[in-house]
Amino acid sequence: MAVRRLADAAIQPKSFAFTVENLNWAKGEIAKYPEGRQASAILALLWRAQAQAGGWLPQKAIEHVADLLGMPKIRALEVATFYTMFNLAPVGQFHVQLCGTTPCVLRGADKLIKLCHDTIGEPLNISADGKLSWVEVECLGACVNAPVAQINYDYYEDLTPESFTKTLDDLVAGKAVKPGPQVARQFSAPSGGPTTLTDPALYARKNGQPHSPPLGDAANVRQAAVPKSPIGDSSRNRRS
Repeated sequence: MAVRRLADAAIQPKSFAFTVENLNWAKGEIAKYPEGRQASAILALLWRAQAQAGGWLPQKAIEHVADLLGMPKIRALEVATFYTMFNLAPVGQFHVQLCGTTPCVLRGADKLIKLCHDTIGEPLNISADGKLSWVEVECLGACVNAPVAQINYDYYEDLTPESFTKTLDDLVAGKAVKPGPQVARQFSAPSGGPTTLTDPALYARKNGQPHSPPLGDAANVRQAAVPKSPIGDSSRNRRS
């Protein structure tokens, strides 16, 4: 993993504090942990701080979370720089995380990466209108729907250059977009419906009873347990 550093001091805000609403929420998260274990809430609090800061974590936000949790600031910094879900520099209003792992590339993610370079710019740069930024990431865990991009909190799957371009254009224009698969399928189900295990005979029943497995089907036959003789106690020899 590449070294992750805080943004330049020139763009760092001078201060950060949770809003009253977020502070009350943070106290509720901290209360979930026993005394002495409050630092366990750090991921949740950093995530909320990033949302409040507009999609990235300024240094002062990391330090504010550390103070709330009573932990050294360097420990909070270690967490923030380790997890790539935390953005250490400003991002666009719509931040695109584009999967570049093998299954997605095999399904055309390389074309989407080129499209991002051509239309948005270099990774982690923000478009001139402030709307878009992007970065290539490792597996997003939706390989069956490759290629996949996460934009803010939503997944967009089964992408093509055409559907991806339309999604980005609609987001910039303020139009409604449809997360999830961009083809005619439900979640990860096959397009057009099931393609395997469709023979009705597989599910046949007789007189309302479950279908009996064929004789000799070793996977469904169990041998009756046979009790074994107890193993001789070696201590008996020591007593004699």
